[in-house]
Amino acid sequence: MNSPILLVAAREFRQIAATRGFWVTLLIIPIALAVAPITAHFMQKDHTENVMLIDPSGQAAPAIAARIELDHQRQLLQSLSRYAESHDLDRADPRAVWAHHDHYYSDAEVQAFVAGGGVKHADAVMRRVAAPDTKPFEAPESDYKIVPTPARLATSDPAALGRVLPAMVSHATKDPAAQPIDYAIYIPADFASGRAPVQIWSDGPVAGDLMGVLQETLTRAMRLHFLEEQGVRSEMAAAAQQIAPMIAVNRPSPGKGHEQVMIRSILPLLVSYLLFMSLMLSGSWMLQGTVEERSNKLIEAVLACVSPAQFMYGKLIGTIAVGLTMVAVWVFAATAAAFATQGMIADILRPALEPLTQPSVALAMIYYFLAGYVMISMIFLTIGAMSDSFRDAQAYLSPVMLVIAVPFAIIAQMVVRDPSSIGVRIMSWIPIYAPFTMLARLGAGVPLWEVVGSGLTLAAFIAIEVVLLGRVFRASLLGAGSKPSLAHIGRLMRGRERE
Repeated sequence: MNSPILLVAAREFRQIAATRGFWVTLLIIPIALAVAPITAHFMQKDHTENVMLIDPSGQAAPAIAARIELDHQRQLLQSLSRYAESHDLDRADPRAVWAHHDHYYSDAEVQAFVAGGGVKHADAVMRRVAAPDTKPFEAPESDYKIVPTPARLATSDPAALGRVLPAMVSHATKDPAAQPIDYAIYIPADFASGRAPVQIWSDGPVAGDLMGVLQETLTRAMRLHFLEEQGVRSEMAAAAQQIAPMIAVNRPSPGKGHEQVMIRSILPLLVSYLLFMSLMLSGSWMLQGTVEERSNKLIEAVLACVSPAQFMYGKLIGTIAVGLTMVAVWVFAATAAAFATQGMIADILRPALEPLTQPSVALAMIYYFLAGYVMISMIFLTIGAMSDSFRDAQAYLSPVMLVIAVPFAIIAQMVVRDPSSIGVRIMSWIPIYAPFTMLARLGAGVPLWEVVGSGLTLAAFIAIEVVLLGRVFRASLLGAGSKPSLAHIGRLMRGRERE
């Protein structure tokens, strides 16, 4: 590393990397990705809730218990399907019900799945093709468990239950033999007539899915009772209760459709955000360092060893290295979270990384990221060279931040709504916004001619920017004590002032 430019770049990198702010910023996303699954775990129900069914007739409770078990098996089937898709295990049995993704599993399909061996059988089939390091399937626990009803409560009337059950559901009972319960449900023997209400005791709001199970199951029983009272034979009334429409959900093939396009756009849009964040952070650190060197007269000592051009390119390369280091750590953390963990975050990140499997998209993302970094860093570097203090730098920096940040927020929203809208396409050809816009659009698919055309326009703009701002940088390095006006900056760009 004998090149003066590389020496300046290494010095710039070490100065920024030695700050506490750099390490806090570097680790904030890896820590967030590590904490997110833990947070999600605590936000979920931490235990299976116990439900006691008090049913004097003995007819409604079995139906409710069967419905709860069926819904749990549906939940297992859905989790198993996501597991098979994430680990590419569909090839074990492409005709299996769990190999059908983005699919609503009907009661008949769930019952057939259970009759065929359920999770145990499906997991054994998947093991035949799974890689040795594939994590085993973790079956979710049932949301509810039916607990036995004590004999003394099974024959009690509602008034007596109202004196005992509140203490049981609040876990305040003094009976050491009493089993803790979360819900107690009393179903009167004549509930089907509609003359007596079903009563629920709980220590808080009743879960919506449990209420749905009760509503559906008891409504079926009441309709059956009504049909029988109207003279319909029992077997005909029961058959009528089973009538349901066959609903086929037609979805786009994997990777197609608005939802899938949005998922594929997560990574490019995230890279666009990372570019913006890292530019603002590393650019401000570089600006502050340049201002301090200029105000403390350290630049004279540096310029005794290197030329102004070498100093400029060295600081530019050092800042870019800082930004790329941060982004590399962030991307590595996201990739590790996608493939080393399970859960909602991993399920989103895995398909979001799919654009990287296309070399053209990956190369375009790298190009626009680096181009954006060079373009904005050059602006920060020039502002630092013109400022004697950070307060002076703020006078230039504030309008620049507004010009970049405000449209960027609008671009992100526009891309989420419609990546091919006319407004987004126009922003793709404005050089100062092209890196952010094109990065955000790449996941949704951009015509090749637009990628190449916008990229060439951006390259030409950066070349002109480096030449013009380079003149301002070199002329302002030693010009302490004066704040250049816009007219003066314009003359420096045209080379009409001596450097």
